[in-house]
This record gives sequence, structure tokens and C-alpha cells, in this order.
Amino acid sequence: MKQNELIPTYGANHRKKRVGRGNASGHGTFCGRGIKGQKSRTGSGPRLGFEGGQLSLIKRLPAKRGFTNIFKIEYEVVNVGNLNVFESGAEITREILMRKGLIKSVRKPVKLLGTGEIDRPLQIRVDKYSASAKAKVESAGGTITEVVGGSEAE
Repeated sequence: MKQNELIPTYGANHRKKRVGRGNASGHGTFCGRGIKGQKSRTGSGPRLGFEGGQLSLIKRLPAKRGFTNIFKIEYEVVNVGNLNVFESGAEITREILMRKGLIKSVRKPVKLLGTGEIDRPLQIRVDKYSASAKAKVESAGGTITEVVGGSEAE
């Protein structure tokens, strides 16, 4: 089958509505616009969002204005206090956190926050960490390494 041999399925193509071609066409005189009123005139209709003078929806819902940042990075958040489930000296990566059920997805970057206490030394490799999390991990005798795009950075 060639591209020039393709035909549209039955009912996919419709005849163009030719208005104003006499009453016998079925679309004569008023051309399907009704008799009078704003919508029967040329250039008809108010602007988009106009509600006949009623306060428009965009003004009634001020919380819905603004924008969504498409470049926002969503992190999987883990607190230092949750790391006490690991044995002393364990190396912790994104995959291991996923297996323990501390994060939901390995696709999102992981950020370690400083809530809670840690009582054992751990080797942690995460994408981001807070200053308080770093202080708590290092005071417990562990190390924390920032992983940037799959490679390590100190």
C-alpha cells in the first residue's frame, strides 16, 4: 500500500456548509445564525471569558492565577531519623532506600533532611542534603556524598 492509495474511512470527510446560497440550500436567509441579536451580527460575540458583565471566573478565583514552573525538580525526601533501620557502616544509595520502602521512586532525585537523630555511622550517597543532615551524619561518624548525574562530588 502506498501513501497516495490511502483513503479516509467512511464518514470521516464532511461537505463544507455553504451558507447564504438561497433558501433551497437549507442555509439561506439567516444562514443558521437565528434572526436577531449579538450572535447574528458579523464579528459577533464578546471577548473570551466575558460573562455578560458578571464578575469573570478568573477574578472570582484569585488562588488559581499564576503559573506552574515546568523546570521544578521534585525530590524524594528522606529524614535522617529514618536511616536507623540500616546496620552500622552500611552504604546507602537510592536503590537501597527504595528496597527498604523509604522512597517511592528511583527516578526522582533523593534529598536528605535533618529531622530526627542518627546513632550509627553510615556511608550515604544522595543527590542533595541539608546542612543539618550533613552535620548529624558526620557527628555520628558517617560520611555523606552528593551524587550529581550518576557521578560523585564532594
